[in-house]
Amino acid sequence: MSSPAEYYKSLPPISKAYGTLCLVFTTACQLGLVDLPDIALIYKPVFSRFQVWRLITTFFFLGKFSINFGIRLLMIARYGVQLEKGPFERRTADFLWMMIFGALSLLVLSAIPIFWTPFLGISLVFMLLYVWSREFPNAQINIYGLVTLKAFYLPWAMLALDVIFGAPLVPDLLGIIAGHLFYFLTVLHPLATGNILLRTPRWVNKLVARWRIGAPTPMHNSAQPDRTTRVADGTTSAAFRGRSYRLND
Repeated sequence: MSSPAEYYKSLPPISKAYGTLCLVFTTACQLGLVDLPDIALIYKPVFSRFQVWRLITTFFFLGKFSINFGIRLLMIARYGVQLEKGPFERRTADFLWMMIFGALSLLVLSAIPIFWTPFLGISLVFMLLYVWSREFPNAQINIYGLVTLKAFYLPWAMLALDVIFGAPLVPDLLGIIAGHLFYFLTVLHPLATGNILLRTPRWVNKLVARWRIGAPTPMHNSAQPDRTTRVADGTTSAAFRGRSYRLND
């Protein structure tokens, strides 16, 4: 059994960096080192006072220390890591672009008054969960030991549980919308038409290569191999095998 340090070191770079930043920012807010109003997504000071950091810091707060905070952090550690080690293996630039595209989509959606929320960290985590559920739709997931369902339905089950326990609906819903938009543009539409509408920009590939983040992206454009995921009871489930397009130019 590996130690916590070994486990942390083994995590893929993007999921590890995002989870770490969420933990650091949330801890800083909990200790009073950072004031929540100073990092919240409020558009007026972004444009009137050029407080552009709000467009970034909004994604790193997952709520005050609680069971829900722990669940969100574990969602990054499980679903983000499984995506980065599975469908996005050796495609660090593509995974980073998915996160960037999701963040940009959430910022646009949050500009709509009925969808506005001051912190989009939960939404970005939910986007990861949604994409994971589409990549591994047949995995059997046990929720709190009460019910077992296919991973395809997990985002909606988590949304329903959040509503039942009094959590806001909008952050979860925004994540589902952003996740579906990404999945449609990069998987569903290409599979149906053969045309790729959303490609990873070259500057993202150059950034990953320059900073030597993760493994280099393979140059060939081949179908993804069969994928399986290990579920809570120790069995494995066949994963979705439809993704056959890389996002790179």
